[in-house]
Amino acid sequence: MSKDEKPYFVHESSYVDDGAVIGEGTKIWHFSHIMPGAVIGKGCSIGQNVNIGSKAVLGDNVKVQNNVSIYDNITLEDDTFCGPSMVFTNVFNPRSHVSRKDEYMDTLVKRGATIGANATVVCGNTIGRYAFVGAGAVVVTDVPDYALVYGNPARRHGWVCQCGEKLELAGGACRRCGTEYKLVGDTLQPA
Repeated sequence: MSKDEKPYFVHESSYVDDGAVIGEGTKIWHFSHIMPGAVIGKGCSIGQNVNIGSKAVLGDNVKVQNNVSIYDNITLEDDTFCGPSMVFTNVFNPRSHVSRKDEYMDTLVKRGATIGANATVVCGNTIGRYAFVGAGAVVVTDVPDYALVYGNPARRHGWVCQCGEKLELAGGACRRCGTEYKLVGDTLQPA
């Protein structure tokens, strides 16, 4: 690789500002903008018309589908998935005439979590490890590890395996991959 070649792909219609850090093997598709200071890990896929803010951090193997904005103070850990046109916020009570850039709230999406198409994640919340947020859900509180949530507001309607299969019972083995789980209080854990 020559010194001008980058270890990642950027479509010619996209912008990656100086100061952004992009991992090896990442692909950034049409009409996207990566702001200075943004950090994107290895092997990520950034879809069409995606904006990633200067204080956003994406781990390795993150998939961001079309029409998603990942604003400042949002962290996506490894292996997370953001469905098409899902929405993050970073200010709880925005007003056009009031500057609230000093009030950005942190949002964390933990390893392996999935956020479905057109879902909204209100700032200041954490999506747990391997949780599954259904399409169109509105997340207004933290989501536990392995929880399946959907609706407005999003509520827990069961549990999911790391492979994404809905578990028939809270505990037992996944019918797809065989991973075993146990319920401890109101928390699901691998057995």
